[in-house]
Amino acid sequence: MPVTFIGVRHHSPACARLVADTIDALRPAYVLIEGPADLNDRVGELLLGHELPVAVFTSYRDDERRHGSWTPFCDYSPEWVALTHGSAAGAELRFIDLPAWHPAFAGRANRYADAELRYAEVIARLCRGFDVDNIDVLWDHLVEIAPPEGLAERLATYFDLVRGESAAAESDTAREEYMASWVRAAESEAGDRPVVVVTGGFHRPALVSLSASGPTAWPAVPRLPEGALGGSYLVPYSFRRLDAFDGYQSGMPSPGYYQELYEYGAEVAARHLVEAVAGRLRDRKQPVSTADLIAARATADGLAVIRGHASPARTDVLDGLASALVNEALDVPLPWSDRGTLRAGSHPVVVEMVAALSGSRVGRLHPRTPAPPLVHDFDAELDRAGLDIVGDVDLDLTRPGDRSRSVILHRVRILAVPGFTRTAGPSVGLDPSLRERWTLRPDPGRLTAVIEAGAHGATLADACAGALAERAAAAGRDVDALAAILFDAALCGLTDVSDRALADIDAGVAAAPDLGALGRMLAVMLTMWRHDRVFGTARSGALGRVVEVAVRRVLWLAEGVRGPAAPADLGRIAALAACRDALRHAASALSLDVGAALETAARVSADTSAPPDLRGAMFGLQWALADLVTDLDPVRTVRGAFVAATAGDWLAGLFALAREEVLHHEDVIGLLDELMSGLGADDFLVGLPALRQAFEFFPPREREIIAGRLLARRGLSGSARGLLRGTADPQTVAAGMRLDERVEHLLRAAGLITESSAVRNSVVQSVGSEGVA
Repeated sequence: MPVTFIGVRHHSPACARLVADTIDALRPAYVLIEGPADLNDRVGELLLGHELPVAVFTSYRDDERRHGSWTPFCDYSPEWVALTHGSAAGAELRFIDLPAWHPAFAGRANRYADAELRYAEVIARLCRGFDVDNIDVLWDHLVEIAPPEGLAERLATYFDLVRGESAAAESDTAREEYMASWVRAAESEAGDRPVVVVTGGFHRPALVSLSASGPTAWPAVPRLPEGALGGSYLVPYSFRRLDAFDGYQSGMPSPGYYQELYEYGAEVAARHLVEAVAGRLRDRKQPVSTADLIAARATADGLAVIRGHASPARTDVLDGLASALVNEALDVPLPWSDRGTLRAGSHPVVVEMVAALSGSRVGRLHPRTPAPPLVHDFDAELDRAGLDIVGDVDLDLTRPGDRSRSVILHRVRILAVPGFTRTAGPSVGLDPSLRERWTLRPDPGRLTAVIEAGAHGATLADACAGALAERAAAAGRDVDALAAILFDAALCGLTDVSDRALADIDAGVAAAPDLGALGRMLAVMLTMWRHDRVFGTARSGALGRVVEVAVRRVLWLAEGVRGPAAPADLGRIAALAACRDALRHAASALSLDVGAALETAARVSADTSAPPDLRGAMFGLQWALADLVTDLDPVRTVRGAFVAATAGDWLAGLFALAREEVLHHEDVIGLLDELMSGLGADDFLVGLPALRQAFEFFPPREREIIAGRLLARRGLSGSARGLLRGTADPQTVAAGMRLDERVEHLLRAAGLITESSAVRNSVVQSVGSEGVA
């Protein structure tokens, strides 16, 4: 007998019924199904008696590629119906497609992603011809709500038109050639008994042609490449994950509605849909009257008649509900008018309508379903730590037992297992908090998440390390993300990350473009490397390597910054301060070249094309490491660098890097007093904001010391602290100084005075202003 090819749309109730009717009528020798051929010896696992939806999750990783994908099934998936009805008919069941890890599926998260959507031009033409919004509405009109008579012929015509004469993508061609080899072998083996082939309709025309001639031997099933790791396991799935409005790539939207359509037919599905929407809205205290529901049903029935439907279709019911329940202008289009996820700004009533159509069903695996090793290790770890509970958990991270429990919970968090939420605890490496609070709750998605996380490793520790390595590879040059990864590794008790992850982190840091972000990372990593005992990162080899790379990158980036008039940038100043700390405290333990760093600092500090704050900071770096510099003259350098327009920016860099050195150098303090006292009123007023910012690098106690020295230089008595607490506005003082200069100029011109008796206390004003204090 000839082979019967059934082209389907994935998760189509009408296609599922057609498959069931065909298999029941023909009772074929073989039922061949688009699905992973490497699961053929495990078909029995699929037929254990699960509560659907479920999916086959496949993971793959090697040195070059990581891939995870799903092959989902629900009650009305044609492929699932082919399995169950084929088994009941006594047929040999075979999946005939390439394994999910095969390069033909690279970049595809779902095996059943609709191939016809890649040929949008034909679909758009059909939609225009039938005057419908999108493929989902078109499909309902042609298939789901249409009379069942002649469905097989309509499907064949539809998919022939969609495929047309277009050349398939290389990945589709490879899959179709492989599937055709199974068809030829089955046909040869079956003799005069029927063979039924169930595949995505897009592939049907090619399979009919390719199966007509060629080798008839059973094809080999591809095996994992040497050195690669991978596997496939059944996982519970959910209607939410199936729903196109939630981002699923394949098949029908609104799985809750289509489940009703499959089980009860269009009339009952439409009625249940209206009832479900009304129930959700009333549960959320939204008023829905009986009159509203009558109006919605009447509108849906009227639209069905106008659109040529014997019973209301999904969009007929939705349009009727929207017309009756949404009274305001909509900010975004109705989601069923286009294909894709629910958009931000959708009307709350529309959101509830979509949720009602989606349904809340979550699958459940049969108890005898094989699970990956991580599932068992996960359960054992929680049991040993007493964390297989429901409730709140408070942890003191200074206690070894609590720290161990924290490590387990953080590993679970990194794997994104739902039901484990940290509500309090340290967030960055400099956070002084040493207590955590977690909330543990049951979640139906927990098993699915753990099975999928098994792609990263067989134990909780290995899977966590794998997940962090994947994040590191994806972070690129985002040093804030890289810092978060390293801190998460510390929280998870992984003080030395994998070589691959460390290489990715090194590469990201070595190419980081932002001095400010790099400085933040360096400060945190250095502190954890130097001081941390709670998380075990003190003297960590991984953190030490990151510190080395970050110091080199900071100095390299700093030398390339240009802008002689650029204002101070606190981020890049902080980066150089972190670099100073690393050179001062970690050079002997790490491979930090202090000599090369000082040479860079000398070049930048003398480069007039560099920003003033960087020049000041680089001189401050040399001064802070003065025991390694023999020819440093701070007084001469400060005098040479002091330019009225940029003095505050230059000093900001200096004070940030060499604050203590300045504070204890009487000659430099005196020179600054002299230089700022010599500023004219206009120069002082222009430079005041930057000067105030510069002196903020001194804490209040040190500003008081400077103020006391300035009073002593003038032979004045009084309280330095009182001076710092002065309430005079520095801008008002500067305006008064300018007025004094004008009066002085007029008096000199009139010959009334020969020298000014005014004493300008510019440093005192800069140090003692309320804004600085």
